Amino acid sequence: MAGFVQIIEYRTSKPDEVAALLEDFRAKREADGDGPAPTLGLTCADRDEPGRYFAIVQFDSYEAAMENSQRADTTEMSEKMMALCDGPGTFYNLDVVSSME
Repeated sequence: MAGFVQIIEYRTSKPDEVAALLEDFRAKREADGDGPAPTLGLTCADRDEPGRYFAIVQFDSYEAAMENSQRADTTEMSEKMMALCDGPGTFYNLDVVSSME
């Protein structure tokens, strides 16, 4: 099974602003239709710790994820997102070994 997932754990007191930024980024990337794109994207709020969030982004491969990470628009969006966060994010880079749908 191939695939790669990146999880970004972050804290923010501005979840609506983060959501708007992510939606704008998604819409622009979709409209442009160029370069690698995630195959799945989820944003999750932690029920047990208010203000703690997880962005879960799946790619076809590690290589596609790294190509995406090196894009100027991804870097710009990430910098804007971190500016809305209450501290640095934590990144988890995971190879998919099994999946169930």
